[in-house]
Amino acid sequence: MNFALKLGTSVLALTLAASAGFAQDADWWKKAAEPYQGVTLRGVTESSPPSLFIREVLAPQFEELTGIRVDVETTSWDQMFDKAIKDMEAGTGIYDMVYIEQDIIYSYLSRNFLTDLSGLLAANPQLKAATYDEANFTTFADYFKDEKGNLYGVPMEAFIKIYLYRTDLFGDPAIQAAFKEQTGKDLAPATTHADYTEIAKFFYEYGQANGLALWGTTVQGHTGHPASWYEYYESVAPTFGIYNWGIDASNNYAASVESGGQMNSDTAKEALQWWLDLRQYAPPETDQSTWTETGTTFGAGRAAQGLIYGENAGWIAADKDKSLVVGKVGVALPPLAEGVLAEVEAGNGYIGYYDGGAFGLPATSKNQEAAALFLQYIGQNEVQPDWAVAAPRVTNTATYDDPKVIAMNTELGGYYDMLKDKGYLFAGAPPYPFHAQLREATAPTFFEILTGALSASDGLDQIAVITEQTLTELGYRK
Repeated sequence: MNFALKLGTSVLALTLAASAGFAQDADWWKKAAEPYQGVTLRGVTESSPPSLFIREVLAPQFEELTGIRVDVETTSWDQMFDKAIKDMEAGTGIYDMVYIEQDIIYSYLSRNFLTDLSGLLAANPQLKAATYDEANFTTFADYFKDEKGNLYGVPMEAFIKIYLYRTDLFGDPAIQAAFKEQTGKDLAPATTHADYTEIAKFFYEYGQANGLALWGTTVQGHTGHPASWYEYYESVAPTFGIYNWGIDASNNYAASVESGGQMNSDTAKEALQWWLDLRQYAPPETDQSTWTETGTTFGAGRAAQGLIYGENAGWIAADKDKSLVVGKVGVALPPLAEGVLAEVEAGNGYIGYYDGGAFGLPATSKNQEAAALFLQYIGQNEVQPDWAVAAPRVTNTATYDDPKVIAMNTELGGYYDMLKDKGYLFAGAPPYPFHAQLREATAPTFFEILTGALSASDGLDQIAVITEQTLTELGYRK
């Protein structure tokens, strides 16, 4: 099966296939939409595979069915947030749907930016579609609920950041023999950080010795973009047992070791240094790599292994037009420090990032009822399978059992099985309303570590101080 989301060639087929499933509900959708003819809904989101599916497939389907036009603006990650936040702050009502990343929902709720979708539909039963039910969502939807359990965003993507490795390289008998001779070990996906580094070093040297454009690992190490900050705090630090950025919210939001936090602990410094050291075995584009470029690097066959966001796993593993490693991709859990897995399985902590987002309805939207119809449309079980095949993300529990998704799971080396069976080991960002402010306050110092202006130890010491100062200024530390 080729990768489904080849925008332009497969959109028509996907549209026809999905539309057929809604024939029985067409009359209801048309009647519910009658008061909103002539309305154009506007949304803003990141230019990512799941969002492109909304723009190219679901929005046209909805317009054909209801007569309500939907314009979805896809842009860069930073511009997406900037446009949405400025619109909601100013109350201009430009957007009727905004992408809410899991890590910023707490800030949006604290500022009353969003409409309570559960409440809106309860107050307007004529708008409630029979094929939409909040109970259909996976537990990832819980990240978009308030303390009363009311939903403020319809999940549209959810994926874990996983360990991808090249099965053709790891399974090559000659390479296996060379690795065994050099290390005394069998070549297999790493389960420890030391093993991961050893494999990275081996493949770097293998590429150099054989004149190959092959390196040992990807590193999301951009020296001026938040992606590198996120790679460390949300993907690397947890594998060493540093959770919630090293901040103890129950202890006056302590960050420094002196205050009772772990942000600059010896373990945190070990984790950061391990990650920094991997750069010597990574491709030259590493210092300009965000979450997008690491996927591109892996898909180009330039790395033997890497921590890659699951939303990129689909095209890397199955799209022959974009990827050079189709059929050569395996998935595994990230390498872990001793005791971390047991700790997480006991319910304390997490081993990596469970990322994703939802489409929310701004409180400032002038078309809330029409927008509520569209948000229900994209939340139905019936639209999920093609979406999950096109962009590996699962938001509805029924999606796992669809034949198309089961087939795609095989192409992805069992990624959907991992998401379903091991997803509980991963977690989204901690529920900090100050998320963005703290990231912006500490990122400049983090970039100094990346450029070598500061050591990992001195840099984390400074970051811990900045964190506690910032949280004091914001009123969280007393």
